[in-house]
Amino acid sequence: VQLQASGGGLVQPGGSLRLSCAAPGNIFRVADMSWYRQGPGNQRELVASITRGGSENYADSVKGRFTISRDNAKNTVYLQMNSLKPEDTDVYYCNAKRSEYSGFKWVRDYVYWGQGTLVTVSS
Repeated sequence: VQLQASGGGLVQPGGSLRLSCAAPGNIFRVADMSWYRQGPGNQRELVASITRGGSENYADSVKGRFTISRDNAKNTVYLQMNSLKPEDTDVYYCNAKRSEYSGFKWVRDYVYWGQGTLVTVSS
């Protein structure tokens, strides 16, 4: 399963970008969706997530600047990034997580990743 991420590019500090990630419908409908980022030599870190029900969560470093949203009709998750800073420069990855349950008991998670899109914030 491949998630298709897009929207990265070069932007000046203070500027905005919107990332998009499309997923197959059978996955998207039941998955919590997230954006991660990773720089050279760094661990992949969670930027923002949104549950199937629309509950959002953000890393402290992006709160108030980034907004995650999902369009269930288009099977697409977005990351609106405003007031970008040079330290936001990274490769951004979208992630889908689908949980399997047996009754009410959690069995396992299925995790899918997009190919990454580069965001560069520089003057």
